Amino acid sequence: MSNWIDSGGGAPRAWSDDDWDDRGLEQAQGRSGRWRAPLIIGFAVLSLGLASQLGHARDRGQFANTTPELRAWFNALKSQKGPCCSDADGSAISDADWESGNGHYRVRIDGEWVNVPDEAVITEPNRIGRTMVWPIRDGVGGLYIRCFLPGSMT
Repeated sequence: MSNWIDSGGGAPRAWSDDDWDDRGLEQAQGRSGRWRAPLIIGFAVLSLGLASQLGHARDRGQFANTTPELRAWFNALKSQKGPCCSDADGSAISDADWESGNGHYRVRIDGEWVNVPDEAVITEPNRIGRTMVWPIRDGVGGLYIRCFLPGSMT
């Protein structure tokens, strides 16, 4: 019968600094570490897919027959909040969906009345005659008005 401890069969061995460094790698490659990279990649792909739905520009074809001059005018529209983008981003609204009072405007979008900030009002003459609004959703359920073009300059 041999003494297995004397032969080094279960005797503790001394640790070095390299063993401490390797210990961290073993833990990272353990059961939970194996899923880290696929989870990060999956989360990134899912986030990109969801973020792409938040894009504001859209072309629904409602201004497909617009003249080049009118399209250039639309593309140059801006309020004090900045450029309105283009005709494709704006929505024409009916007279029943906007009102003015005390020098301020408000519009109804998706059944909700939203106050138009004074700096969002476009002050140049309306070349199309229709009231237009450029609403932006912030992705958290909030809605604000980037630009507003009253139908009649009152």
